[in-house]
Amino acid sequence: MPLNATGSIAEKALLVTVVIGPPGKSLTRGAHQAREAAKLGNSSVHARDEDARLAEFRELVISAGASIAAEVVQHRPKADPATLVGSGKVEEISGIAASTQVDVAIVDHDLSPTQLRNLEKALPCRVIDRTQIILDIFARHARTREGQLQVELAQLEYMLPRLTGRGKAMSQLGGGIGTRGPGETQLETDRRRIQRRVLQLRGELEAVGRIRTQQRQRRESVPVPTVALVGYTNAGKSTLFNAITHAGVLESARMFATLDPKLSAIQLPSRRKVLLSDTVGFIRDLPHTLVTSFRATLEEVRKAEVLVHVRDASSPMREEHKAEVEKVLGELEVLDKPRIEVLNKVDLLSEEECAALVGGGDGRSIATSAKDHAGLEALMARIDEELVQDPILEQRFQIPQSEGDVLAALEAGALINERAYEGNLVRIQVAGPASLLGRYRRFRSPALK
Repeated sequence: MPLNATGSIAEKALLVTVVIGPPGKSLTRGAHQAREAAKLGNSSVHARDEDARLAEFRELVISAGASIAAEVVQHRPKADPATLVGSGKVEEISGIAASTQVDVAIVDHDLSPTQLRNLEKALPCRVIDRTQIILDIFARHARTREGQLQVELAQLEYMLPRLTGRGKAMSQLGGGIGTRGPGETQLETDRRRIQRRVLQLRGELEAVGRIRTQQRQRRESVPVPTVALVGYTNAGKSTLFNAITHAGVLESARMFATLDPKLSAIQLPSRRKVLLSDTVGFIRDLPHTLVTSFRATLEEVRKAEVLVHVRDASSPMREEHKAEVEKVLGELEVLDKPRIEVLNKVDLLSEEECAALVGGGDGRSIATSAKDHAGLEALMARIDEELVQDPILEQRFQIPQSEGDVLAALEAGALINERAYEGNLVRIQVAGPASLLGRYRRFRSPALK
């Protein structure tokens, strides 16, 4: 039997992909795809995009610890309200599920409570949809108490409207001594219990949120701005984070390997210090319940002064991925923040492809290879440019040589552009953060006071 990454027996899964829309319609959007469609023809672009979408779905399932036994792909002009796929396709899927003896059928689409209930009745295995598989992966990777609470809250909020008809466990109690009378159904009992747990989780998350807010306020009392890495899952954010910070966070090709945010202090070329934050990767059709439940974790994105949007330059779906990331950023109301676009994994492209990709944008994109540590200096310089908080000032100081601690602090935190010795004084011209230079205003040269 196949084993998953944890060493346990992997569940056998039947993958069901449903593409909704008129035939030949491209799954991707944007000017880049429009140009490619004109060159290659809509059918070629559509086929390539569909392959990329299927590959992403397979990676989701594998990341959840399942093995793929069979796949079904269906194109429909519109979704069937009862089963999503239609009665004829349900019979086909049921036959495949029975012949391959799968444990679960996974649908790459969000199912309504009615669709989920009807499919469970018709198929000889469990049925889960796209949101459930993503929630399961999040549950596997949640390490902190806050992350675990957020995952459980999202799972319960997803489950609550889908309780009706979930098997014999939800049937009405009664029919025996001590059970007659008004009573209440098992369904109502379960719904009431889940609602109580949801309220409890929200209260615990509010308490954790208050602690996180206090920690953030303490950080904000010292002028150290935050820069957040955002991007599609598996774009190389954690690898880039490690290349810059040497923090040694987990790097994995598995989706959502980084769930809980990581913070590390770095020094920019101007000698300013900032906190770099690595956040959870986004994905196509990220469930709204996750965006809501993880709002506290994603608060690092909302409070960041600059966002670094890390994109996988080698992905054929990079434009669609960009649109999905911007969609989530819009939900977080941070689209107006300064953003730096980083085209990562350029080591997988030829020089011609890289030049065309960087030149085809606004000219402001930065090409990097986190694996080879290429382009990091340009990225750090751009972060320096975009920061508004704690601006860089250029000032002159005359400092007695006896003030060795002051000289050491300026050399460590600012750039020394000029230095001259005159008697017991050291005359220097420095460029550094206002917060640092302000501490030693008493030593400023009289001409610049």
